[in-house]
Amino acid sequence: MAPNTKRVFYVNNVAAPVYLEILSKRPDVHIDKLENETPDAQAEPILAHAHAYQIGSSRQELAMKLQGYAPLLSRCPNLLVLSTNGAGFDTVSLADATAAGVAVVNQAGGNKEGVAEHVMAMMLTLSKRIVQSNHAMRAGASYKRIEFMGDDIQGRTIGIIGLGHVGTRVAELCKGLFQMRVIAYDPYQTAEQLTAKGAEKAATLEEMLKVADYVSVNCPHTAETRGMMGAAQFATMQPHAYFITTARGGIHDEAALAAALTAKTIAGAGLDVWEDEPPPSDHPLLHFDNVLVSPHTAGITRQSRHNIARIAAEQMLDILDGKKPPRLLNPEVWPAYRARFASILGFQPEA
Repeated sequence: MAPNTKRVFYVNNVAAPVYLEILSKRPDVHIDKLENETPDAQAEPILAHAHAYQIGSSRQELAMKLQGYAPLLSRCPNLLVLSTNGAGFDTVSLADATAAGVAVVNQAGGNKEGVAEHVMAMMLTLSKRIVQSNHAMRAGASYKRIEFMGDDIQGRTIGIIGLGHVGTRVAELCKGLFQMRVIAYDPYQTAEQLTAKGAEKAATLEEMLKVADYVSVNCPHTAETRGMMGAAQFATMQPHAYFITTARGGIHDEAALAAALTAKTIAGAGLDVWEDEPPPSDHPLLHFDNVLVSPHTAGITRQSRHNIARIAAEQMLDILDGKKPPRLLNPEVWPAYRARFASILGFQPEA
């Protein structure tokens, strides 16, 4: 192996084959693959020499010892970057990475179409009561069509928590397709920024919840957002409103949601993400006929996976070539990162 070879490794799989295809065209990049079950003695040399880790985003699918926390980072003295497979970074500690001088990047925006379309699919399915009518017809029992009366979404109000890549696309679809009123709760963007994206700015989460017919969660899972949709928030929603989340489990309190559904303080829910994935078959939220569920598949489309893999590969090569990545999650690490990069790879990255 050439002295200036950049070492990249991944565990189990990458988002799509195009990731490996792009990296394999570079003769100065070497790729290693590990499995969750790879013995430590076999993994150790790979970890010790690695410059970059293309890391999975699912806590449940990646062994804890291979997640991006201090114990792993201590085994990777030459590691410069942790690059997640998607927009989420649940398998990485930004604090631990920053302390180690390691940059963390994601592939935000790569799956925005897949996730946004999933939100729309859930909105329409819940509003039209398709699940209930489908089950009734297949059960063979007698029923009346009037029992499945639903609602149009034309002209109604959607409240979006987090107007990033996915939230912006949800807003665009809702406003463009169905002329809906779009209100967003995003304390990190100004009213002018949200207006440019087609949304009104809600001063508080509660203000938005009081008027929304649909609530869509599209923010990242952080210490700040964990549990932000709890009993008080569900109680603030309108009785006819639907709660939809394609973000991350833990942002909403599952027990509080089940209680709200039992008390009929909201009309139903569409859930693609869970505290534990997949949820156990006896999970209370799986037993409501007005709850539409999927196993964190909103962003799993062929097109989304291809986009994420392509973005990840191109960003990885830019990083290894010394460029500053556009999706840097811990920008405060950059001075320490630059110093480590120069000492490890022998040239200075961008300021």
